[in-house]
Amino acid sequence: MLAEHPSVALPNLLPVFPLTGAVLLPFGHLPLNIFEPRYIHMIDDALGSSRLIAMIQPRVPDSGLVANDAALYDIGTVGRIIQFSDPGNGRYLITLEGLSRFRVKSVSFIDPERGYRSVEADFEPFRHDLDPNKHDEEPSRDRIIELMKAYFNEQEIDADWDIVNSAPFEALVASLAMSCPFAPEEKQALLQCDSHEDRAQMLIALFEMSGDAGQNFDRVKH
Repeated sequence: MLAEHPSVALPNLLPVFPLTGAVLLPFGHLPLNIFEPRYIHMIDDALGSSRLIAMIQPRVPDSGLVANDAALYDIGTVGRIIQFSDPGNGRYLITLEGLSRFRVKSVSFIDPERGYRSVEADFEPFRHDLDPNKHDEEPSRDRIIELMKAYFNEQEIDADWDIVNSAPFEALVASLAMSCPFAPEEKQALLQCDSHEDRAQMLIALFEMSGDAGQNFDRVKH
């Protein structure tokens, strides 16, 4: 089973870290390498207060530094810093644990001198995110794992299959949604799925559309 979050108060105003291709799901863990001065300031400030920051993707994919006026998607996820290290080279290495998705009500600067933005967050549509989703059934688990094997082989991605096979199904689905090299808009669609089951079905569709993965799965079945 997924671990339950302790009771946590989520502030309506959150510092925001926009990053193309990175989504955070509730109960998921996301490692980040922080090096821009504005986001070093953000982590310093978060560590001194709630340890919470918001992850969200810019609407226009950007492989470089995201501009402070870049338009953002309407839905992101608040995460709590659960691991932090300072290697001493001007970078921070952190890990975020996903708590809840939110809908953006507005975007603004917290402090121009600190250089990062904040979002006013509405958590009401995602109140269920703070509770662990417990499922006795694991719909399509075998199919997802077979498609995952074909996809990972095609993408030359290594995996510990013993861990994969023993992982709780929801944790497996969340991990795949966060870590697979899908297009940014595909990752956003996975993030915005209404339910765990919907996300699993979308994963299946993405694996099947990836090319050889769907064909390989058909061969496996026969």
